[in-house]
Amino acid sequence: MASDTHSMKSGQRFPVFPVACWSLALMAASQLIVAGMALATRFEEGKQVRIIEKAVIKPVVVRVPDAAAPDRAATIPDAPIVSHPPLPTPAFTPAEPSPPPTPTNTPRIADPRAERLVNEARTARIAGDMGHAVMALEEALTHAPDEPNVHYELGLVHEQMGVYDTAAAHYEQVFRMGITKAGSLYEMAAAKLRDGFETDQAMHGKLALGRVQIYQNPNHRDGQRVILTIPVEKSPGEDIEIDNLSVSVVFFNKTSRGEIIQLEDNSWVSENWVSLPFDWAAGQETLRMTYTIPHQDAQTSHLFGQKQYYGQVVSLHYGQEVLDVQAWPRDLAARMPRPATPGPGELMLPEFQDSLPPDFDPDLPLLPTLPE
Repeated sequence: MASDTHSMKSGQRFPVFPVACWSLALMAASQLIVAGMALATRFEEGKQVRIIEKAVIKPVVVRVPDAAAPDRAATIPDAPIVSHPPLPTPAFTPAEPSPPPTPTNTPRIADPRAERLVNEARTARIAGDMGHAVMALEEALTHAPDEPNVHYELGLVHEQMGVYDTAAAHYEQVFRMGITKAGSLYEMAAAKLRDGFETDQAMHGKLALGRVQIYQNPNHRDGQRVILTIPVEKSPGEDIEIDNLSVSVVFFNKTSRGEIIQLEDNSWVSENWVSLPFDWAAGQETLRMTYTIPHQDAQTSHLFGQKQYYGQVVSLHYGQEVLDVQAWPRDLAARMPRPATPGPGELMLPEFQDSLPPDFDPDLPLLPTLPE
């Protein structure tokens, strides 16, 4: 009986080895499951689309203003400040953006006498008196030999006179002074030396006078009034220097004695460009001139004859070159101090108008009609 009990106990011994194998198998399976889930999570994260925001800086285009612009430096806009998206949990405070660069200005003339002479020379150059301009600038050089404004103005005067070697020498003087001393004149002189000079003859065929319109009002309250509308036409794609463009008009009157005389009192004439600055919309810009012959008393009319408007000679200039001329009546071309250079406008007759457009006020010819 005891032996049987002992044999039963030995036959029912606990299976340690199989249990251990199954435990190891379960642990390995659980590790495989965990690794698979980790790989699957990483794979899903890799498929997500990440959006990174970047600020795109748009270049600022600066165009050279025409002569009507008050200040070159004022037309240069400040550099844009680019804003970036906030960083998540920044570890440091970002630095403040650097201030925008200061625009380069034209240097002031230190010597007051030289400054007065330069202004006098500019006035003479615009009026076409190149001899006076050169004399004033040469005197300014004796007071301020290293003044960039004097050398640059001498370059402009000699360029308009067609003495390009001398003009280039003065521009080179400004260029050698550098941007620290010459300021914006350094860039302008560098552009002159880089691009070269365009002669006046090269502008033939690029600028011309359009058909001049003439409106006469003999019963105006201030006297006889004549309004001229003078279009200046430009070829497409051509670049011109506004400072070199000018239009001159010489008026002629006819007295009651039959004499044809040139106008001497320029206070009777006012002129205005219709739109400034020039944008050459439709390829032309328009000059409007108002000529008023005041009422004359009986004594003046008896001594000098009653004056009536007879005609005019319109000339288009670029620098020192005459590009186009229109004379009406045509015989007035022969009455000019020197023979006028013939141009394409000689074949074009002016257009006389009996009435002005409905939105045109002769007393305020440049102001548009206010909307009701």
